[in-house]
Amino acid sequence: MTTGGAHGARTAARLAGWVLLASLSAAGCGDTARSQAPAASRTASPSTTSPEELCTRVVAHWSREVLDSRTYGDYQSMGLSNGQYDILRTVVDAARAEKKRQGAAAADALIDREARAGCAGWYRSGGPGEGPWQ
Repeated sequence: MTTGGAHGARTAARLAGWVLLASLSAAGCGDTARSQAPAASRTASPSTTSPEELCTRVVAHWSREVLDSRTYGDYQSMGLSNGQYDILRTVVDAARAEKKRQGAAAADALIDREARAGCAGWYRSGGPGEGPWQ
């Protein structure tokens, strides 16, 4: 009885290779799955946040946190630079006065405006890393 010898072994190896390739393609591991992905998912790039916007977000966040407290806390524990902390103190002082005059909603709106204006001005004049440490 013969089993086919070397020719039979090559045929069995080819067949196993094709079965493996078909299995991988069906499981999404082959080039077929990648070529069927939508073009937008292949070319999308992450968006970035500008330094001014990041400054605005962090200053506004911490301004709201310290608005009702009597202290500002440590700027380093807030993750702020010295320049951002200066903006925060100005924003919170104005928001406290606005809250007394117009209420919490007016103070909240003021925080957004003043944080944005303060950060835009800070970056317009160089921001961190320009000139003396800020």
